[in-house]
Amino acid sequence: MLHKPALTLALCLSISLSFAQKPAKSVLQEAKPGKSGISAERLQRLDRVLQEYVDKNYIPGAVALIARDGKIVYYKSVGYSDAEAKNKLDRDDIFRIASQTKAITSVGVMMLFEEGKFLLDDPISKYLPAFRDMKVLDTFNKEDTTFTSVPAKRQITIRDLLTHTSGISYPGIGGAEAVAIYAKHAIPSGIGTPHDKLSDAMAALAKVPLVHQPGERFTYGLNTDVLGHLIEVVSGQPLDQFLRARIFDPLGMNDTWFYLPDEKENRLVKLYTEGDNKTLKPTAAQGRLSPDFPKEEGSYYSGGAGLSSTIYDYAVFLQMLLNKGTYNGKRLLSPATVQLMTTNQIGELNMGDNKFGLGFGIATAKGAAQLPVSVGTYDWGGIFGTTYWVDPKEGIVALLYTNKFPNSYGDLSDKFRVLVYQAIMESQLSSK
Repeated sequence: MLHKPALTLALCLSISLSFAQKPAKSVLQEAKPGKSGISAERLQRLDRVLQEYVDKNYIPGAVALIARDGKIVYYKSVGYSDAEAKNKLDRDDIFRIASQTKAITSVGVMMLFEEGKFLLDDPISKYLPAFRDMKVLDTFNKEDTTFTSVPAKRQITIRDLLTHTSGISYPGIGGAEAVAIYAKHAIPSGIGTPHDKLSDAMAALAKVPLVHQPGERFTYGLNTDVLGHLIEVVSGQPLDQFLRARIFDPLGMNDTWFYLPDEKENRLVKLYTEGDNKTLKPTAAQGRLSPDFPKEEGSYYSGGAGLSSTIYDYAVFLQMLLNKGTYNGKRLLSPATVQLMTTNQIGELNMGDNKFGLGFGIATAKGAAQLPVSVGTYDWGGIFGTTYWVDPKEGIVALLYTNKFPNSYGDLSDKFRVLVYQAIMESQLSSK
């Protein structure tokens, strides 16, 4: 029998050896679902549903990826990258991820925050002076799009922008007043306008009124484009260069670009929309707005909507967040910062049944009661039919990419959530 000092020493050595022998986190790799508590048989239900949506011409194709505890348990493609040419959709094809760009830009902002470049409650005008004397919409005449405004009660902060509570709205998909005013002042959405400049667009945005007082409510808008320009000013680099050097290269996200290199253009999926009777048809160019904008030699780097990527690249980005800021030996953020980003930042304000953090929607108890995700799951998506979520309690990273807008069959996104969780046989929760 060991005496107490010897026993203590043996225990310490055992613990030290167990940590020393524990393998470091590496890259996402495929593994058998059963080893991660996922039923391979039940995942076949996802196969059938995705194929059904393609067979019925609801969507041209889809790629889905599910990872648990850093192991890929499902990674498949179905359908076509070009439905007319019957070109098979490959798992590594490139999609326009639109608003999934926001989370990446938000991480870039928080990396600079960690370096002490600014505080979240600093006014954005401290770095972008054009936003100093903002006005708020008071009255609007829809007949001639004239309006009156009143002074903002306070400055817009960086936190307001990260949480979409600044009062900045969106062209095209915002409220009627914002859509009309932004169109009149040629404010771009960040999609399909490759030859403009972010700095010019943000200067123009600063001249139009907010749709409400800063902090008053959640309004989805061009906030993250403003943050992209903040990154440029604070870092001294164009946004594309900053993201490449600080996020994409360290994580090995070699297929994520604002504008694709020539050798990658053939992997960009064709974009689709709906014709008469909801039939599937290719999206046509509308004026300056071209669906092939990722193939341009562009100069506009939209922090809110400009990127194209593969599902695997984005899964790596999400796994970094699930790992509390690190991936494959590269640390981008501290655990404390990831926690901050995925915590409710809008207080008593609401985003439907859920809350919003710093770049992500966050599932509340009420929201998690609608679909089988855990409280605290964070998510978002893109307008062209891409969606993702991270469930820290179940160790899940899940993504579904399609390539169609608008889409009358958007229920596939919710069905995907159901099909992921119904395949989990070993829950990591005692209760939700």
